[in-house]
Amino acid sequence: MVHLDPRTRALAACFAAVAGFVDVVGFLMTGGYFVSFMSGNSTRLGVGLAGQAPIASVSAGLILGFVVGVVAGASVGRIARSRKETAILAVVTGFLALALLLHWLGLGVLAALPLAIAMGAQNTVFAEDGEVRVGLTYMTGALVKLGKRITVALWGGSRFGWIPFLLLWLGLLMGSVLGALAFAEFGANALIVPIAVMGLLTVASTAIGRSE
Repeated sequence: MVHLDPRTRALAACFAAVAGFVDVVGFLMTGGYFVSFMSGNSTRLGVGLAGQAPIASVSAGLILGFVVGVVAGASVGRIARSRKETAILAVVTGFLALALLLHWLGLGVLAALPLAIAMGAQNTVFAEDGEVRVGLTYMTGALVKLGKRITVALWGGSRFGWIPFLLLWLGLLMGSVLGALAFAEFGANALIVPIAVMGLLTVASTAIGRSE
């Protein structure tokens, strides 16, 4: 985050907000499973494997979906090359829309699977040489880096190097709050919000690419 340009930092915070929003909607849709926070699902998978098969099945399915999303996003990025960002954003938007469609069809927890795929794909937007530069849907690493950068500032180093990591975490938090409020009002139809946001970002990315 520290070495990213301002546009990329802003996009990262925006994507984190979308992830927070989507994760909360998915969590409430499924009654307690995550669609972007796979550490939580891994813990639930462990509980399920200890004797609760339904929990294990849902958790494993969402984890697998997330990994499939990473593979899909990374593959699309390789194919699209210079248009990687636009292509991956389009994939994310498409899977978010698919989740809403499956919800409308009454498919229950299966509607959360495309959400996990979308969140996995979103994490590949800023990937380079097979490595993810910014984790957009999980904040443990960002909080560790926040603490480390605060330590650097306290010991005479860069005074403001911790701010990008704080903004990334705040983005996820604010997205989560908005997601909870929207779900309380509209249920799973609240997914229209992140679909619209990601769709607009896809269009904006296309327009920026054409102007360069």
